[in-house]
Amino acid sequence: MKLNELKYTEGAKTAPKRLGKGKGSGTGKTAGKGHKGQKARSGGGVRIGFEGGQTPLHRRLPKKGFSNYNHEEKYATINVEKLNSLRAGSRVTLEVLKEKGLITTKYDTLKVLGRGPLEKKFTVIANKFSKGAIEAIEKAGGKIEVL
Repeated sequence: MKLNELKYTEGAKTAPKRLGKGKGSGTGKTAGKGHKGQKARSGGGVRIGFEGGQTPLHRRLPKKGFSNYNHEEKYATINVEKLNSLRAGSRVTLEVLKEKGLITTKYDTLKVLGRGPLEKKFTVIANKFSKGAIEAIEKAGGKIEVL
């Protein structure tokens, strides 16, 4: 099969409506838009949900439910592979990582994730560790301290 041999399936393509053309088309004069008014104009019509100035349904209904967004704990995260740029044997804290520019978020809690290899020994102090991060740090001979 070649691109020039492709054909549409039966009924997939329909002829466009030819407005105001020919004898018996049935869409002459106002082209199926009625007489005057906002919807008859070019670019006319109202936005989705507009109810003619009446307060729309989505604003009339009470808002229910709970969002945890403002209450959830947010962590600055770093993968163990990024720690390789630090001096071996050092104590790694959130403040150290911010000083070195490895973390730029405003959060006050740190979570260490386990992506990538760790080639140096560190004492890592953080609020949370993933299982992979714990394995990688201990495999490299380092220690973890949970705040």
